[in-house]
Amino acid sequence: MSVNTLSSKSYKNRILFAACLSSSLVPFMGSSLNLALPHIAREFSMSGITQSWIPTVYLLSTAILQVPFGRLADIWGKRNVFITGLCIFAVTTFLCGFASDGASLIVLRTLQGIGSAMTFSTNVAIISSVFPPKERGTAMGINAATVYVSIAAGPSLGGFITQSLGWEFIFFIAASLATLSLVCSLIVMKEAWVESKGEPFDMKGSVIYGFAVMTLIYGLTVLPRITGFMLIALSTLLFVVFVKTESKEKYPVFKIHLFTGNRIFRMSSAAALVNYAATFPIGFLVSLYLQEVKMMDAQSAGLILIVQPVVQSVLSPFAGKLSDRIQPRRIASAGMALIAVVLFLIAWFITPESSTGVLLVMLGLLGVGFAAFSSPNTNAIMGSVERKNYSMASATTGTVRLMGQAFSMGITTMIISIVIGKQAITPEVSDSLMKVIHITFIIFAVICAFGVYASAMAKDKTA
Repeated sequence: MSVNTLSSKSYKNRILFAACLSSSLVPFMGSSLNLALPHIAREFSMSGITQSWIPTVYLLSTAILQVPFGRLADIWGKRNVFITGLCIFAVTTFLCGFASDGASLIVLRTLQGIGSAMTFSTNVAIISSVFPPKERGTAMGINAATVYVSIAAGPSLGGFITQSLGWEFIFFIAASLATLSLVCSLIVMKEAWVESKGEPFDMKGSVIYGFAVMTLIYGLTVLPRITGFMLIALSTLLFVVFVKTESKEKYPVFKIHLFTGNRIFRMSSAAALVNYAATFPIGFLVSLYLQEVKMMDAQSAGLILIVQPVVQSVLSPFAGKLSDRIQPRRIASAGMALIAVVLFLIAWFITPESSTGVLLVMLGLLGVGFAAFSSPNTNAIMGSVERKNYSMASATTGTVRLMGQAFSMGITTMIISIVIGKQAITPEVSDSLMKVIHITFIIFAVICAFGVYASAMAKDKTA
């Protein structure tokens, strides 16, 4: 394929379509699964804590592996890692639908995370490799809009599927979409995008990093027990060892100088970590609130949850395009500030007696904040690194997102453990569930406020 063909608008658009199709898989399944979790928990007689592991183990395995797979993509090729990940994701997602108990579903969700890590460590890197800087923000905005459309479709479709066909069909439909994405990617992706062919893979650094992430996230899930604090301390030590090891490694799994020598990359990544740490449990907790406190069925709850991602999907392309013209950090900071304010409002004003209209307004405002933050912040991260570091930056973007999500689920699980204990989350514990919601949203609103600072400080490339 000629250079002119590879740089043509039609080729770039085909690549963007394939990347967007793959980007829709996880958000669709995740948002659908939020509505199905109470049904799965009842069918498998799972406690609230065990139930929370269904999303958490997926996040854990994906977070552990994204950085190593990002490095592998440089050596083996972004296309090869991306397509292999789609294959693994499609197979394991299909098998999730046949899970016979909670334990097997959790194991399969762990394996599913491996495929996700391969796909999402390369997705944004492929888009960045194809689109020049002046067009990248628009492409990122379209990709983000696809994600939010999938999130928007997930709750309503998830509620309908769960009630009409059963929760298993959420996985069957997601597996079918993954297969379609795989076929499309095989057809349109002609380049391998190999940046470091022949270089060795840093297995030692990958293992240290993996154990550091695993002990951190697992430690968060068992707080406030002493084991949790011990695991977090061990994780801190392992991250120190990882940084020292990678600083001396000729071909590291992660280039430490991206953080130490690039302020935009460092602060924008920190802002993304804080943003996702403060916002990921919204769907999980609001779904429980609507079904276990307001006594809505899954389909009705899904129609309410759809508001936030619909707003995000409409506004994300505009935010991405705007970030091609003015400094992305300004748009992202404004979005983060709005999210922090709305989280405080939800914590103080949402009660069992609250009207649905109040919740709809707050979810809509959250959608505005997310749209303003997401694609401009990603554009800032990818625009701050050289082409040879796209895979590593893409993997880092995905990893900080998932680390933040896993951190937030760890904190949420800890609060559930303290307030509700090992009881199943049912209408009988609705008062305790409201305490969990209020405490959690206050904590995350405070965390999000710190993220505004991190985003605003992403000014230049110097340390």
